[in-house]
Amino acid sequence: MGKLEGKVAVITGGSSGMALASAKLFVEEGAYVFITGRKQEQLDEAVKLIGRNVTGVRGDAANLDDLDRLFDTVKREKGKIDVLFASAGQGEAAPLGEITEQHFDAAFNVNARGTLFTVQKALPLLNDGASIIMTGSNASVKGFPGWGVYAASKAALRSFARTWLNELKGRKIRVNLLVPGAIATPMQEEVLTKEAKAMFESLIPRGKMGQSEEVATVALFLASDDSSFVNGAELFVDGGMTAI
Repeated sequence: MGKLEGKVAVITGGSSGMALASAKLFVEEGAYVFITGRKQEQLDEAVKLIGRNVTGVRGDAANLDDLDRLFDTVKREKGKIDVLFASAGQGEAAPLGEITEQHFDAAFNVNARGTLFTVQKALPLLNDGASIIMTGSNASVKGFPGWGVYAASKAALRSFARTWLNELKGRKIRVNLLVPGAIATPMQEEVLTKEAKAMFESLIPRGKMGQSEEVATVALFLASDDSSFVNGAELFVDGGMTAI
């Protein structure tokens, strides 16, 4: 029997990268998974890759109407959520002095606002004892030049986790933050130059990027009963980058 046998999971941003690897692993461990993505073609490809026990719902985590459509679909098809993985996010470098309103709004609308309303709108469907996972970033504690806005938007999630676990303790709902470092994903390919990738790899003790599948195994831990006594944690999955 899988670690998530009979569970229902919702993963935002699940059409690529770490979230897609997590969705695939969750299904392999017995869950039924709902994934979201902004691009229909990419979402369809993700559903095909996962292969079974999955529903794709196109939507933007920063759009409240899209979130309503997502959770209406979950309610209609399954009626409950056991694992909510709020993983949708985005980031782009801009150093102080070059930050625009558009840059700030893009990061905070998805990473902070989108995560907040994803969790809030899911509450009526969450089972008592459910697991909420949010995707943070080790940028929020490392101070990488150029990544201040992105880091701040992710740091907000740490505060959310600490408050929400207290507000939800009567329902025994756990809230944890999965904190990746430099992971080889399609989004990383879009935002990092070759030089930036080399710089980040030089900060990792093993000398190379993490893989999405390495993050997915940690997401499975936080989603399953294996982490039943883990609550309010920031679990760093960055190869030791934050520790040195």
